[in-house]
Amino acid sequence: MDVGIDDFAIHFPRLYFDMKDFAKFRGADFEKLNKGLGLNAMAIPDAHEDTATMGANAVARLIDRNGLLPSQIGRIYLGTESALDGAKPTATYIIDMLQQRYAKEHGPDSFRNCDVVDMTFACIGAVDALHNTLDWVARGGEQDERIGIVVFSDNAKYDMESSGEYTQGAGGGGILIRANPRLLVIPDNWGVSTTPVHDFFKPRREVPVKNVIERVLDLARETGQSFKSGLSDRMMRNLRGSKMSNDELFAEDTLKIHRDTPVFDGQFSNRCYMESVKQAFIDFHGKAQRNGRLNPEKDPILTEQWKRIIVHLPYAFQGKRMFPDVFRHDRRGTPVWDEIVEEIGVEPLIDDFEDTPEGMAEFEKANDGYRRAISKTKAFRKFADERIERGQRASSLIGNQYTGSIFLALMSSLECDYEENNSIEGQRIGLCGYGSGAKAKVFEGIIQPQWKEIASRFLLFERLDLRRPILSDDYEALHRGSTTQSIIEPSQEFAIVREVNGGLPGEKRYRWVD
Repeated sequence: MDVGIDDFAIHFPRLYFDMKDFAKFRGADFEKLNKGLGLNAMAIPDAHEDTATMGANAVARLIDRNGLLPSQIGRIYLGTESALDGAKPTATYIIDMLQQRYAKEHGPDSFRNCDVVDMTFACIGAVDALHNTLDWVARGGEQDERIGIVVFSDNAKYDMESSGEYTQGAGGGGILIRANPRLLVIPDNWGVSTTPVHDFFKPRREVPVKNVIERVLDLARETGQSFKSGLSDRMMRNLRGSKMSNDELFAEDTLKIHRDTPVFDGQFSNRCYMESVKQAFIDFHGKAQRNGRLNPEKDPILTEQWKRIIVHLPYAFQGKRMFPDVFRHDRRGTPVWDEIVEEIGVEPLIDDFEDTPEGMAEFEKANDGYRRAISKTKAFRKFADERIERGQRASSLIGNQYTGSIFLALMSSLECDYEENNSIEGQRIGLCGYGSGAKAKVFEGIIQPQWKEIASRFLLFERLDLRRPILSDDYEALHRGSTTQSIIEPSQEFAIVREVNGGLPGEKRYRWVD
């Protein structure tokens, strides 16, 4: 039975920080950010928005547009790396909002029998949710008619003045999964590569309470205050014996802190991305040969069979900068590769370098240079322009969406093909997901006859044109969380309830705003 993607809906903040203004604010080179990385703007969540609201808004749009009944939806699986809680799934907050939204028409517990869960593996979490939900729909068979929704929602937030700040973005989306889909059939053939690395992560940090006290005392001394030595030790002893020691913040001698911003090594992460996607592609290629999907003698270059190639885009030009490794692997031993070698020379081989840390570093440097040379060849530039470029266009206006970046690229590519009146029905597209830590998945989609009907309703770029720009003061206030006042008052969307009466500490509430 054919299963796949029937429809998409996406929600992105109505605020954005123009990259020209950001560059001026940070003293950065706009031409480098724009021409080098493809950045035009970054989506910024307003004060009433978070991971849950963005996801819920997208799912509501998907339900309304397709006339779905809550009782028809068997599961809502969320892929995110911006979870709101260490135990309670963010998907339950989305369900809570949906039940409020549809209670009048369908009753207060209309999603009672819907299975929900969060799936987290950095930026590939939503691809994992898609993979899992496709299997679940397929197991239902023709009679069950299972319907699932995959949600992606993230706030891709980096420390201010860090090397990742300019790639920020945010948004949420919903993907309707069912049998005999109108948009994209996804065959059950997946290439996978997993390897444990520390290229990007969000650790649980621990800070001794005594260090916090000493820092406060140091700040006080800078203002001219004087204190006796040993004051911090006495304060700690008094704290342990006071009523404050029962407070959740001071119950232990260390504060456990989780931050939304990551620890990362950008260059190392790029290498992990390239190697993971390449290895997943090799795995996919081998499986495609074994199951008869690919005939290497008749069709030696698999990526030439993909009309479009959709990849995870932490920034708009990441795809065309990272894909030369797969491009090279897929063409070795063919006349096309012979022409490339004639143009840029023979590639460096690892066996030509000493098996030492210094030798491996030299190989990596040489290989990086060769990869850049591949990206500048006529063959690769033509390949990227035809197959990858359309997916970049929305990313350049929104920025990183973490788990949603690959699906934003897919929507962008499909809408561009629709606007250009391109004939892609029946064509295969390749999809390459990546999540730091690190894992990649490579799979295919087959464009269905009704794809234009679905893509025509995205209105992605039309909606992007309606956003409001913000300047540095508002950006900083929203980034720091120092304001709870929305810049644009919420309307026809879900919003955070700031004043929660009763309930347990940290309990979150949301409401639909007409």
